[in-house]
Amino acid sequence: MKSIRLIIAALLLGSSAAVAQVNVNINFGTPPVWAPADRVEVQYYYLPEIDVYYDVPNGLFLYFSNGRWIRNAYLPARCNHYDLRRGRVVYLTDYYGKTPYYYHKRHRARYVTVPQRTVVVYRDHDDDHDRGRHHGHEKHRGHGKKRGHGHD
Repeated sequence: MKSIRLIIAALLLGSSAAVAQVNVNINFGTPPVWAPADRVEVQYYYLPEIDVYYDVPNGLFLYFSNGRWIRNAYLPARCNHYDLRRGRVVYLTDYYGKTPYYYHKRHRARYVTVPQRTVVVYRDHDDDHDRGRHHGHEKHRGHGKKRGHGHD
């Protein structure tokens, strides 16, 4: 009878110890889901299109507002239109510290963004590829009469 009690006690203690050993695995400092797939181990990202830093270990955005630098989990209201998944991300591999904005002028100049221009492409949809056509000009107009081509 005593051995049965010992076995039951051992089972109860063993099962409670197994329950107590719950493994919690939280990865602090992992890159956000919107970061590019070719992730690099850095402390800060710089988002030049909106002029904002991202603190990877702490998961905070750093931006300049009302004369001071703000750390926040969310982008400022001025960036509501910005799509983080499509934006340009610069890895700041040359800086480790708490104030990447100390080099803000350098980062802003180095990673300047050029606004994209819309390019309109006109296509010729007929099969003759403008052979025999003169784009609205009459054939032989002004030829031989010293008109046109600089002869007025």
